[in-house]
Amino acid sequence: MRRPTAPLTVLALALALTGCGAKVSGDGGSDASGRHSAGAAGHHPVTVENCGTRTTYDKAPRRVVTNDVGITEIMFALGLEGRMAGYAMPDDKGDLNGLPWKAAYDKVPRLSEKPLTKEMVLDARADLVFAGWNYGFGEDTGLTPAALGKLGIGSYVLTESCHHGTDGTARGVMPPLKALYTDLTTLGKIFGVEDRAAALVKKYKRQVADAAALAPAPGDRPTVFLYDDGRDKPLTSGKYAGPHDIITKAGGENIMKDLTDSWTTVGWETVVARNPDVIVINNYGDTSAARKKAFLESYAPLAGVPAVKHHRIYVMDYAELVESPRNPAAVGDLARYLRGVRARG
Repeated sequence: MRRPTAPLTVLALALALTGCGAKVSGDGGSDASGRHSAGAAGHHPVTVENCGTRTTYDKAPRRVVTNDVGITEIMFALGLEGRMAGYAMPDDKGDLNGLPWKAAYDKVPRLSEKPLTKEMVLDARADLVFAGWNYGFGEDTGLTPAALGKLGIGSYVLTESCHHGTDGTARGVMPPLKALYTDLTTLGKIFGVEDRAAALVKKYKRQVADAAALAPAPGDRPTVFLYDDGRDKPLTSGKYAGPHDIITKAGGENIMKDLTDSWTTVGWETVVARNPDVIVINNYGDTSAARKKAFLESYAPLAGVPAVKHHRIYVMDYAELVESPRNPAAVGDLARYLRGVRARG
């Protein structure tokens, strides 16, 4: 579901963010404007950069549609549920009742338990779609910023999923937690809630810093492999997906940190050669975490790997591992677990 897609063209980018009274700049450079107090009269127009494209918004979007749990909760964390027309989210994202955004989930319509489609967007009368490449947007489905732009609907692309590279298929352009902070800050400008965005970023950075006190000592950092799913080839996290920063800030070392991509596949021989001390399972998809763990423990090539040999397999929820407001707390939870792991034990 999160595999790389085809390149995003300059034309697609130009069309992607033309809704909501938005105008796309042609130079693609960064922009430092739009520093206004939250909710101030005359906040707009405001210019922001998203995945390398500058866009000027003449007004804040009023009917936003989001895809998936992390993206939806970014809007909720910013208090923007009143600006939303709905969200699409599969039914395998865990219990939402204990979340601080429970009231927002109750307020905003759930459009579907299936992936977002163009028809859902049109039925919701959306003026902005907030999704990511392979997190709602995809050339294979026809739901792209370019396609929406032709309909006069704007798009905001999740920074974790920005395309990069010479062929445009790899994703990610900055460290994962920085991507979260970037999206919070940018959306704060678009919607005129910059003070709220700044407070969240400050809170999350403090949570991550506090987790450092729980992390293993610098000389005893266990190596960690993130396992999403896959029998023939495992889907894992490169340096631009959320797990990389979560593992690193928690005091571990992501064995796939050299992959300049977000979510991507590797070969089992690479996992075995890099000999992880810990395996983190992403509790996501049709295959349960218990079944994933059973597979890892029964897969012969992994039998001698310390994580399997010493039963150091740790389960984390999908919403903690994709870019979302749950990332900072997840750093602390993993840090507490890794603290008890003696590297190369």
